[in-house]
Amino acid sequence: MKFDELKIEVISILSSENADRDEKLKSLCQFLSDNVDYYNWVGFYFANHENKTLHLGPYVGAETDHTLIPFGKGICGQVAESNANFVVPDVAAQDNYIACSFTVKSEIVVPLFVNGINIGQIDIDSHVIDPFTEKDERFLEFVNQEVAKLF
Repeated sequence: MKFDELKIEVISILSSENADRDEKLKSLCQFLSDNVDYYNWVGFYFANHENKTLHLGPYVGAETDHTLIPFGKGICGQVAESNANFVVPDVAAQDNYIACSFTVKSEIVVPLFVNGINIGQIDIDSHVIDPFTEKDERFLEFVNQEVAKLF
């Protein structure tokens, strides 16, 4: 399925009137994991700016011990500070990477902005080296624009 086709379902999931925000986000994570072969772990982290920490939100994939990440630590923590997308083609080559599982080979993190403030991010791990392209970035930016409407 192409990203343009997925956008319609993203909007549908997020506009469901029969689910709360976390249920919508969990459904969205499941949808993305089910429909993009190389999206093997999909989840959201949300920022606590006062404590400078990220807190794990809804996700699908392998269990993770990384439920709290300090700003600056790992890929997610770096995105919390940079406010920019971060694509890691090969996690083994990244110095400031927090290893989640030996199966993770690459990662993409895209910040989630609400009213110009980075409130969190979508984080995707892949079991494939270097699968993410600019099309993934643009698609995930779209996803986050739609998610932002929930806040």
